[in-house]
Amino acid sequence: MTASAPAVSMRDICRNFMVGEQSVAAVQSLSLEVEQGEFCAIVGPSGSGKSTLLNLLGLLDRPSSGHYRLSGIDTQTLQDSERAVLRNQMLGFVFQQFRLLPQLNVIDNVCLPFVFGGGLQAQGLERAHELLRRVGLSQRERHRPEQLSGGERQRVAFARALVNQPKVLLADEPTGALDRNTGLRMMELMHELHRSSGVTIVMITHDQALAQHCGMRVHMLDGRISQVQRQGAPAAGCAT
Repeated sequence: MTASAPAVSMRDICRNFMVGEQSVAAVQSLSLEVEQGEFCAIVGPSGSGKSTLLNLLGLLDRPSSGHYRLSGIDTQTLQDSERAVLRNQMLGFVFQQFRLLPQLNVIDNVCLPFVFGGGLQAQGLERAHELLRRVGLSQRERHRPEQLSGGERQRVAFARALVNQPKVLLADEPTGALDRNTGLRMMELMHELHRSSGVTIVMITHDQALAQHCGMRVHMLDGRISQVQRQGAPAAGCAT
């Protein structure tokens, strides 16, 4: 890993899918760099390629062509098992529908990535306790997901995503299943965790108002990046 490398570096990424006998491009000639510690929002209409891009960033899918480096590591040559290890060690995920295991209590859900990564149980528990304290759920550690509100479940999901101290946190519409006020509180929490941990965050959202509070905004249209904006910098179009 190169210390000074961007958290995310994509060059000429394309992802094609076969629909019948026709090849359809979900992402086309996409180039993107997100620096270490940035908070990036990816916005665009339905069908613009946002979810496909997030799957590529999360090593859940492979591009049809192009190059992707994650914190300086070339992901193109990695085997599936190596990608799984990198995904566990360097990436955290937050989903719109929380994806907590209903049979496990809060503390065990938070510890899952640490356990899957082969970490020591005591270390995972210590980290999980601290994260639940930071998200205000210390008193809920022994509750099961169905005993929590939607906002509380999403806070558990954030704690779980951070337990392995990832380099990059990927959030897929993290406020989409929440009411407006709860969603705004979740965004405040995300910004607080971002400031305190320094983790790079890449968030998919359809909400332009939420995206305005992020330091970097990437606008997608028809599988391409149409514009990149950073706070304090003029809007820049993206050549395709």
